[in-house]
Formats: sequence, structure tokens, C-alpha cells
Amino acid sequence: MTAYRTATAAAVALAAPLLLTTWAAGTASAHGAPTSPVSRAYACSPEGGSQGTAACRAAIAANGSSFAAWDNLRVGGVGGRDRSVIPDGKLCSGGLAAYKGLDLARADFPATRMTPGASLTMRYSSTIPHTGTFKLYLTKQGYSPTRPLKWSDLPEKPFATVTDPALVGGAYRINATLPSDRTGRQMLFTIWQNSSTPDTYYSCSDVVFSGGSAAAEPDRKTTAPGTTGSASAGKSAKKSPEAKRPASATPSPTAASPSAGTPSPEGSQAAVQAAGPDDLTPAAESTSGGGPALPVVAAGAGAALLLTAGVAVVLRRRQ
Repeated sequence: MTAYRTATAAAVALAAPLLLTTWAAGTASAHGAPTSPVSRAYACSPEGGSQGTAACRAAIAANGSSFAAWDNLRVGGVGGRDRSVIPDGKLCSGGLAAYKGLDLARADFPATRMTPGASLTMRYSSTIPHTGTFKLYLTKQGYSPTRPLKWSDLPEKPFATVTDPALVGGAYRINATLPSDRTGRQMLFTIWQNSSTPDTYYSCSDVVFSGGSAAAEPDRKTTAPGTTGSASAGKSAKKSPEAKRPASATPSPTAASPSAGTPSPEGSQAAVQAAGPDDLTPAAESTSGGGPALPVVAAGAGAALLLTAGVAVVLRRRQ
């Protein structure tokens, strides 16, 4: 019996590091990005449906890789010092080399059509619930998408601030009223500063308002609630990212500052439909591939437990 107990304890000791590693991987970070109004990172990702557009092809080429980790554009330790930490011209990438293609000054990125002064419900897809504050900025009238986005293109104060919204169905819903004095193509810039982790997430969503001049070919159209469509790849709609993402998990204070898993900073105007809270759905939404999936984590933990139990059973039968 002494030999059996010693062998069992050894097996458990060997499996413990695997269990801890698996648990840590599942609770490391929040991961998230807007899918409506569609962000550049999501639109140009394998799941966003717009990889074939000229702007997304150029962005991917500038990166040297795809935007598979579209929901992992985060910078650690900013602590609200966004304007001093993130350089002008690199707002869309957060200053991260792995996302530099998002900073391209182009007027043909996939865009969401909006109406000035209308209600907005942003759907911000996320994998793990975290506390924090969302700040939404809209570029000033006169902004040009053919010039790199600078902090001076944005107002000093956001037009909407929301703290600790609930994560429901794999997404946060950020409700706001759009400014009434914007026309043409603008940039919706979103900052999500976590309070339960050191991370701050940045995202750029191209939008087109009625009036003024728009891009030659806006790639995304406003559609009815619950439907999707795309000029480039919209022959078949995919399921929303919210459909398959875990709805809840345990928040973690683990830092996600630059590491191996997180890069370091280095036409004509189409008719605009009246936009209500649910009339801003971008095309071809689907499940995100970024971030650790909790079912996989659970499977890893289960495998480790089965390994430990199997060793114990074999040793017991030998006694």
C-alpha cells in the first residue's frame, strides 16, 4: 500500500502543473472588439467576410499576416494615458506592429451606414466578462480618411461613456445617441479600459453618414435587424460571434501586457436608410477565433484528471 500511495501522489504531482496551466489559459484576458458597427479588425478577419476587399487586402499585406486575432488588440498598463501612450497615426492599431495594417489611410475600408442624431447600439463581442469603461469618439467634421488618424481628429471628450455593462450572449451592448452634426465618412473610435485587468482595447469602425461625400464604394450596407449582407462576400450570412462565444466565465486580474501572445507597441453616395438601434448590423458576422475557448480549456483539464486516475488504477491493479 505504501508503494501504491507513493506512486499515486507522484502522478498527481505530475498532473498538477498541467491543470494549473490549463486553468490560467482560460482566465487570462477578456478579448473583444466591435462587430457592429463593424471594426476594421473584424471586417478584415477570416470571419468578417471582407478579406477580399482592396482595403483589407492592403491591410493584411501591410501586416504580413491575417487578422485572425481580431479581438486581441490590447495594450497593457495604459491606465487612461491613451493620448500620451498611443502615437498619432497609430490609433487603429494601438501602436501594435501586429495590427499596423489597420492604420492605413484609406477611404474604402468596409463601413456601416448611419443617420446623424440616431440611436446607436454597439455590439462589442467578448469572450470573458470584465469590468471596465467604454468610451466612444466620433471624428470631427472635416476629418479625412485619406490622412492618418490623429488624436486631434477626435474631440477631447467622448460622445458616450458606459461603465460595466453586462456581457449577454457573448457581447456587450453599448447604447448611445450619435452626434447630429456629422456627414460623410467618419471614424468611430472605441476605447475599452478594463478595470479588472491592466489592459486597454482600441478599435476603429468606419461609418458613413447621410450628406457630404462618402467612399467611392461603401462595402457594407445597413440591413434589417437579424440579417446580414456584404458587397464583397455576402452571398451567405454567417452566425453572429455572440452565438458561439461563452456567455460567462471567471474574470482574471492577469496582466496581458505585451508578451508572446500580445504584440508590443512598436462612388457615389448610396441612399442612407433611417438607422434605429438595431439597424446597424454589419455583414457576415460569425464566431471569433481569438482568445482561449473555455470548452477547450475544460477538455484539457478533464484529460489531465483522466490521466491521473488512469495511472492510479493501473498501479492499484498491480498491488
